[in-house]
Amino acid sequence: MSDKVYITPEGARRLRDELNHIWKTERPEITRRVAAAAALGDRSENADYIYGKKQLRELDKRIRYLSKTLDRLEVVDRKPADLERVFFGAWVTLESEEGGDLLNVRIVGADEFDPKRNWISINSPVAKQLIGKRLGDETRLDGPGGPRTMFVEAINYDAPE
Repeated sequence: MSDKVYITPEGARRLRDELNHIWKTERPEITRRVAAAAALGDRSENADYIYGKKQLRELDKRIRYLSKTLDRLEVVDRKPADLERVFFGAWVTLESEEGGDLLNVRIVGADEFDPKRNWISINSPVAKQLIGKRLGDETRLDGPGGPRTMFVEAINYDAPE
């Protein structure tokens, strides 16, 4: 398996912005609070000091994760040659076999999936079923209500308006 992490340009920008915000805003503020709490003396029972150190550890863990992830990113910023097939970054409209039920999903990187927006991870079972499908193709998706047969109704690589 590749070490590359596929991500959209928007997702990569969000991760970089988050890392920058942590480094330039959050971490310096917490460091100041910890230093002020440490100056008060006994650190063993100083809740501000103990909690601040815990916050710093959590921030440092997130910084390490973001740094490693950003190093491995493969930003997918081009449309595929075949716009009638499902690939990474596609907005896909699926219609149920019975007709009428529509499901709209976008295939994105693991660090940017968002169930509220119907953005699914490239690593999810649904995305794996959809990759490579063409307009009109049938696919069987397993869901909470059991397997459903769906048809690829539309594929788009431009953001819906």
